Amino acid sequence: MSGSNDVTEATAGRPGLIERAGLPRPLAWGFVGLLIFMIGDGVESGYISPYLAENGAGTPARAAVIITVYGALVTAGSWLSGALSDVWGPRRVMLLGLVIWGVLEVLFLAVALPTENYPLMLLTYGLRGFGYPFFAYGFLVWVLAGSPAHRLGSAVGWFYFAFTGGLPTLGSLVASGSQPLIGEYATLWLSLVLVVLGGVVSLVGIRHARGGGRLAAPGVSTWRSIGNSVAIAFTNPRVGIGCLVRIANTAPQFGFLVFLPTIFADDLGFGTSGWLQLVFVLGAANIFANLFFGVLSDRLGWHRTLRWFGCMACAVSSLCLYFVPQYVGQYWVAVLCAAFFGITLAGFTPISVLMSLIAPGQKGNAIAVLNLGAGAATFVGPLVVAAFLDVIGPGGVTIVFAAMYVLAAVAVRWLRVPAESQRIVEEGGTLQEVGAPMPEGRA
Repeated sequence: MSGSNDVTEATAGRPGLIERAGLPRPLAWGFVGLLIFMIGDGVESGYISPYLAENGAGTPARAAVIITVYGALVTAGSWLSGALSDVWGPRRVMLLGLVIWGVLEVLFLAVALPTENYPLMLLTYGLRGFGYPFFAYGFLVWVLAGSPAHRLGSAVGWFYFAFTGGLPTLGSLVASGSQPLIGEYATLWLSLVLVVLGGVVSLVGIRHARGGGRLAAPGVSTWRSIGNSVAIAFTNPRVGIGCLVRIANTAPQFGFLVFLPTIFADDLGFGTSGWLQLVFVLGAANIFANLFFGVLSDRLGWHRTLRWFGCMACAVSSLCLYFVPQYVGQYWVAVLCAAFFGITLAGFTPISVLMSLIAPGQKGNAIAVLNLGAGAATFVGPLVVAAFLDVIGPGGVTIVFAAMYVLAAVAVRWLRVPAESQRIVEEGGTLQEVGAPMPEGRA
């Protein structure tokens, strides 16, 4: 045992390839498992709606109801994952997410779909919406609690690299290859296999990593933590501001999806396939940019990266995405603009780090508010379009979106880090050392 400790001490000062890449070594298998899990979750994303309409839902409208219920519970699960991670520990929340996903998917595939039982399809598929947020965002809280504070940007960058790499990018790619070979129904079973495999890889691979146990103080109950996950936005205004900045991050992206398909496919003559390729380019650019800006933010500064490479760069890229192709009319220019916008969206990566540092004693609750902002963005963007499109046109709406990014850049100045968090960053510790008890030795 002592020999092992000697080796650890001797090598502690020599970072290996994993550390140089910005990955916290004790959590490395967690990122691998998350990627596999999200690939499995993303397999269905490209065809589930028409498949449901043809296999039990009956009509596209009834299929849309199932998808809407699923989306609502994904939003709720994204919020609850942080609050529950504080009191139950990220490890248990991840395990619960894996069990929910697996059990409900088996019921959905083995019972609801074969019998074309619409109420059961609505119940099983809808409730499964809690699964991936519990697993993925539970792991995000674990990453924020267990990673060295001065490398949090890199760790969060790797999280979003694995998350968005699986859902929907590689997941859709797997589906495109498997459907011609085994069919749509068997592909859904394949997604279950991938999800279970990814969950096992993560939970077994990081079972001894620091940060997986309870994070909240001993007197905090589950219901109190859930209540605090709402109250913290008001009792700690910086958390509330962070939520607004997170809304500004992707609200324009969801808003663009409302009116840009018609403009690019019809008005500019790129066609539906051309528009879908632009969406893929945007997503692919964003995946790798998440990793880049995560690592960069640890060196350049989290506030500076968020303000200039996130908020202000998105203000410019959003204007470019709409106006430049209008004037140039060349498809390759639209491709460059889509990639530019996808890259700048990743400049918001440090917001997760700042939210956890702003409320170090309530890391899970702060992330719950952040996730709530991510969910709110999915309807704030379309709401802005609905309110202004007929009044000021698509160009005017784009300017409104750019203004949202500028306002977010101004708001970043209030996302100040408290002294105790700053001390931990400077000393190279982890956020689990701030404002929370130390759970069991290996947590």
